[in-house]
Amino acid sequence: MLAKTFGAAVYGVNASLITIEVVVTQGLGFNLVGLPDSAVKESEHRVEASLKCSGFKMPRQKIVVNLAPADIRKEGSSYDLPIALCVLQSSEQITTQKNLSDYIIMGELSLDGRLRPIKGVLPIAIEARKQGYKGFVLPAENAHEAAIVNSLDIIGVETIQQAIEFFEGKLDIIPLTIDTRDLFYDTLNTYDVDFSHVQGQENIKRALEIAAAGGHNVIMIGPPGAGKTMLAKRLPTILPPMTLQEALETTKIHSVAGKLGQRASLIAQRPYRSPHHTISDAALVGGGSFPQPGEISLSHNGVLFLDELPEFKRSALEVMRQPLEERQVSISRAKWAVEFPANFMLIASMNPCPCGYYNHPDKECVCGPGVVQRYLNKVSGPLLDRIDLHVEVTPVSFDQMTANRPAETSEAIRARVIIARDIQTARFTDAEGVYSNAMMPSQVVKNVCIISDAGRMLLKTAMERLGLSARAYDRILKVSRTIADLAESEEIKIEHLAEAIQYRSLDRENWAG
Repeated sequence: MLAKTFGAAVYGVNASLITIEVVVTQGLGFNLVGLPDSAVKESEHRVEASLKCSGFKMPRQKIVVNLAPADIRKEGSSYDLPIALCVLQSSEQITTQKNLSDYIIMGELSLDGRLRPIKGVLPIAIEARKQGYKGFVLPAENAHEAAIVNSLDIIGVETIQQAIEFFEGKLDIIPLTIDTRDLFYDTLNTYDVDFSHVQGQENIKRALEIAAAGGHNVIMIGPPGAGKTMLAKRLPTILPPMTLQEALETTKIHSVAGKLGQRASLIAQRPYRSPHHTISDAALVGGGSFPQPGEISLSHNGVLFLDELPEFKRSALEVMRQPLEERQVSISRAKWAVEFPANFMLIASMNPCPCGYYNHPDKECVCGPGVVQRYLNKVSGPLLDRIDLHVEVTPVSFDQMTANRPAETSEAIRARVIIARDIQTARFTDAEGVYSNAMMPSQVVKNVCIISDAGRMLLKTAMERLGLSARAYDRILKVSRTIADLAESEEIKIEHLAEAIQYRSLDRENWAG
């Protein structure tokens, strides 16, 4: 007898349906076809042990399992549960009241019959609803994640025995439902950190406010202990709240990467990722034999913080250049290609020299001649060109640290950022794919960032003296447009332009002596 149900395979951040067919006939052997990898092939042993622990047996006949379409490679252990249920139905050990083919069924089996969580549940649930399936049977630990998708019965089961009894009609499992909007708004503004915790550093707060208002990338240069990491951690608290669509996009990426955690559901806060400088190229941008999203995709709609930027491998930094421009990562293989979204804000920090005390007001730098310049040269010019704001961070004095003056809260700063973003949203209504000043292509910059003759002369002088590239010219105009938006000014005034120019510290000739 032929038994049939459906599963799914995740490629990139989208799911493709997989048909699981099982037939038990005369003969011997377990035959798994349909381009399975090693983890799928090993399901035979997990299925056999779990069935035995649940009071059933593996048929001592020829079992043929087909995973269709046969030309798509199947990876992972999440096909255990559908294969086991089809084996039982095909060998007539169970009689189901509910039709297996009405459901998407996924889950990894333990040897004792319990179900382990799987990756990529959210895109699978979205595809199941799109294709009109009645429900999705999956491990209970993944149920909250799948329940984000409404109009689909989410059946979370702890063991294969529960799944069998559900399909036999002996166990009534109430589908898990979540009010996605309530969940989204309940956790939207919950942060553990706040800018009010930071004493001093008003100029850095101003630079980060500009960055948040326009979606600009930032690099902070300063000695150890000046507060670079502390400030970076608070940047997500002043970014505009995520929309529900952005939250779903972000959650899909984390679901595919298996980063959501147990019984997790919607990610409503902007992600903040801070990888160590020993990270590999593939781990940063994504990749592998079976491509997975990297750190830049996990920070989609949020912040990627690279601490001690010169310590990262140069090759890892260089592969970021295209994603910074294109806002997505394309990974190509011989037979197929996947794309991961990567619309993130880059915030980087670095010491001014190997010892960390170049230009320090109190401590003397001990680096030899030329060492500082060689240290800065570890970060390539093309990458620095793609970073809009270069900010010098100075240490906070003892008096500032102990003053206990009330500092401005993240909520107050965010309110100004939201107003500036609303101005940009109205401005770019007709510009496809442009949502903030930092995303403006060159032709849009010419139309939007119009400056006066006095501003043009100021910018010309700065370009000549600093030796700025054409890309840096565009960056200055974009930042000045953001500063004008924060001031709710329709025109880019000369003071806006002057402030934007001062945020190009690393372009300054002889910066490192």
